[in-house]
Amino acid sequence: MSTQTAATDIFTINPYDGHPSLTPLEAEVLWEYAKLAQHVKSLSQKTKTLHEEPDQTMLVRLRVLEKKMGLVLTLFKASVWGVINEQPAPEGYYNDSNETTIQH
Repeated sequence: MSTQTAATDIFTINPYDGHPSLTPLEAEVLWEYAKLAQHVKSLSQKTKTLHEEPDQTMLVRLRVLEKKMGLVLTLFKASVWGVINEQPAPEGYYNDSNETTIQH
């Protein structure tokens, strides 16, 4: 029996069921621990795989998100600039010679 088959079987067949030294409750508890251990092994393998070689699909999706965020930042800056430019200049900001010296 291969490791993958054994891993799949642990979720469908209780290997502790009918063991003479275990009560039915103990067999159920041990089965839950075995399933939990298999989940942890699977998570560990997937984490190791992601660490060794990044998920190409995830990289593509993150690149698209990065581009969208750049666009959002540019649009935000443009809208802030537009709001600032719509504000009326304070009185005395421009004098007759078109200088931008504030007059008191």
